[in-house]
Amino acid sequence: MANASWVFTPTVPHFNKPMISPLISTFRSRVYPHDRILKRVLCSSAVHGADKVSVSELKASRVVGKGCKLVGCGSAVPKLEVSNDDLSKIVDTSDEWISVRTGIRNRRVITGKDKMTGLAVEAAQKALEMAEVDADDVDLLLLCTSTPDDLFGSAPQIQAALGCKGNPLAFDITAACSGFVLGLVSASCYIRGGGFKNVLVIGADALSRYVDWTDRGTCILFGDAAGAVLVQACESEDDGVFGFDLHSDGEGYRHLHTGIKANEEFGTNGSVVDFPPKRSSYSSIQMNGKEVFRFACRVVPQSIEIALENAGLTRSSIDWLLLHQANQRILDAVATRLEIPADQVISNLANYGNTSAASIPLALDEAVRSGKVKPGQTIATSGFGAGLTWGSAIIRWN
Repeated sequence: MANASWVFTPTVPHFNKPMISPLISTFRSRVYPHDRILKRVLCSSAVHGADKVSVSELKASRVVGKGCKLVGCGSAVPKLEVSNDDLSKIVDTSDEWISVRTGIRNRRVITGKDKMTGLAVEAAQKALEMAEVDADDVDLLLLCTSTPDDLFGSAPQIQAALGCKGNPLAFDITAACSGFVLGLVSASCYIRGGGFKNVLVIGADALSRYVDWTDRGTCILFGDAAGAVLVQACESEDDGVFGFDLHSDGEGYRHLHTGIKANEEFGTNGSVVDFPPKRSSYSSIQMNGKEVFRFACRVVPQSIEIALENAGLTRSSIDWLLLHQANQRILDAVATRLEIPADQVISNLANYGNTSAASIPLALDEAVRSGKVKPGQTIATSGFGAGLTWGSAIIRWN
């Protein structure tokens, strides 16, 4: 099992000697009082002769931020809405059976020429618009997804579609339903430790492409969507990302996975003919619902408690509980364990189902735009899912 839990402070490490590497060169490191901590990190793409490059010749210069805040959010969903009644025409189920066990009544599904990247671009544009930040000012894009449109990753395609002319780094993060929380924590680390200013974090998934639509145990759960937030460097007093707690447990892989299908053929003598290999494909989602339910109800409250402790906060500091939207019974169980009233739990599960990495930013965006979540309020958020992975972060909406 691997885990990581931490609390952010404005302290910046002091380097006694200038250090030069082929990728990052650090110069003029000084220790300032906490209210005036600055550290200049100069980035160079030069590999050969990096030690001969002068400071003035380095193309990018960044000031490491002391804090980071969430300044914009956006979301997007496909047009096609599939209700429980619609599913009852495909599998042996009913609206009552699904809603009682999951809390879900509808979900959105990608059709035709629609793509996950299209939803991601739309969500990102809305987040940038709310934040009043131009796409050219984005210097890092993190796409949290398990269902990219391209096996090699879809983040660069989104970067191009947004029109980011400065060629900012863009890459995918794969951590299933925990992906957005990992992306959020990663963004804060890049800002605090790498000097990035505007980091776009997108959670987007199209799990409908991996659902067995004849299996009522899984096809009733999942939908497609995208959500995004812009995380921006700020002064320490405006900080909006506090303590976090992250974990993974590969032993639990068997409870929730979508593996590559085995393509074996046998020769006349019984030997496996395995060369040249055939084109791979993935199986539909395989899930042990009872075990995943027990797992989530056990680890999520513990993780949130640890994140609160790392942030130096208590349960009473929480204005809103925002969990991955997997099952209403999980949301209720975690809220009960944490003694958080039902009216402080954000849930849009009934309308969209489980949208994996998109569920937290999608619910956040709706809550912000409806006026439910207000500036300055503290949110305890937690993602959990395949891997198995789980993680929590204590954030403030700015």
